[in-house]
Amino acid sequence: MNPTTFDTTGFARAYAAPLRGEFRSLPEDFIVDEQMEIALTGSGEHLWVQVRKTGANTDWVAGQLARCAGVPAKEVGYAGLKDRHAITTQWFSLQLPGMADPDFAALPAEIEVLQQQRHDKKLRRGALEANRFILTLRHCSGDFAEAAAICEQISQHGIPNYYGDQRFGHNFGNLRKAERWFAAGVEPKQRNQRSLYLSAARSWIFNNVLAQRVADGTWNQRVPGDVFMFEGGSAWFADDASAELPARLATQAIHPTGVLWGRGELPTAVEARDLEAAQAARFPIFCAGLEKQGLKQERRALRVNVGTVGFKVVDDSTLRLSFALPAGAYATVVLEQLGTFVVPLQIQAHAVLP
Repeated sequence: MNPTTFDTTGFARAYAAPLRGEFRSLPEDFIVDEQMEIALTGSGEHLWVQVRKTGANTDWVAGQLARCAGVPAKEVGYAGLKDRHAITTQWFSLQLPGMADPDFAALPAEIEVLQQQRHDKKLRRGALEANRFILTLRHCSGDFAEAAAICEQISQHGIPNYYGDQRFGHNFGNLRKAERWFAAGVEPKQRNQRSLYLSAARSWIFNNVLAQRVADGTWNQRVPGDVFMFEGGSAWFADDASAELPARLATQAIHPTGVLWGRGELPTAVEARDLEAAQAARFPIFCAGLEKQGLKQERRALRVNVGTVGFKVVDDSTLRLSFALPAGAYATVVLEQLGTFVVPLQIQAHAVLP
C-alpha cells in the first residue's frame, strides 16, 4: 500500500487572509466559554459542576473531579473536549446516587469551580449550544484594515464549515491510522480510537468536497442538485430550484450541505452529485472502510453562521477577536480566513484536543 499524502494547505479560503501572526502564545490568548441552555432541576443523582480550567485538558479535569468525588471517571460527563492551552469554561456532571456533594477544595489550582447544582440527567456529549471565543493574536503583520473588513463580511456571510486540522491528529496521525486500519487490518485497540479514526476519515472527505466548492465559489450558493440544511438544525431537503432559494441562502436561513460518507446513495443529484462523487473517489480506502464499519451517509452544512465578529487592534502587532460558533465548528477555521497564524514552538509540544 502506498500511503496517501495528506495536506490541508491546498484547501481554498473564502476570504483574502491578509495577516500573519501567532496565536495561543499564552493560555489567556485563547478563551473559550461554553454556552448551554439547560434548565437544571436542583435535584437528582447527578451533580453538575461548572469549572474554569487553565492549561488543562478536559479528560484530566474529569479525572480530578472523579477523584474528589470518589467515583470512577466513567461517571463524569461533559459536552465536549476543550483545548488544553487555553482558559476555558465548561460544565461537567458527576453521578452521585445517595451521596453528598463532594468537597472540591483539594482540586489542583488549574481548576476553579464556578457553580454547582443537582440535576436528574447526565451531561451528554454534544449537548452544548455554542462556544464563545476571545482570541488574542500576537506578532501580527499585514493589512489590519482589510482584516477588519473581512470580519464584517464574515459576520454577514459566514465561513466555510471546514473541520479543523486538530480533527486529523498531529501530522495527520488519525488519518494515517485510519488508512492502516482500513487497508491493512491494523485495528485500533480502544473504542475511543476507533471513533477518532472514523471521524477523521469522514471529515477528510467532507473537507475535500467543501474545498472544491470554495474554489468554485459555490460554498454558499446553490449548485443544481444540491441538498440544503436549515440554519441551527439537522433537517435537510433536496433542491427544488424554487425562486426563493437564493434569498434564503443570502440570509443564511439555509445552507448547502456536503456528504459525511457512509453506506447508501448520495441524496444529491446532477452537478452537486458529480462533484461529491468525484472527490470521494479520490479516497477509495476511506470510503470502503467507512462503509464496512457500518456508518450510514449523513450531511453537514458547508457554511457556518458566525454572527458578529469583534475585531480590536490592541497595539501595532496585537489583535483581539471575539465571536461565537455553534457546536461542531472550529475557531481555527475563522483564523484561516484572516491569515496564517502559527502556534509558538514551545506550545506545539503539547497536543491540542479537538
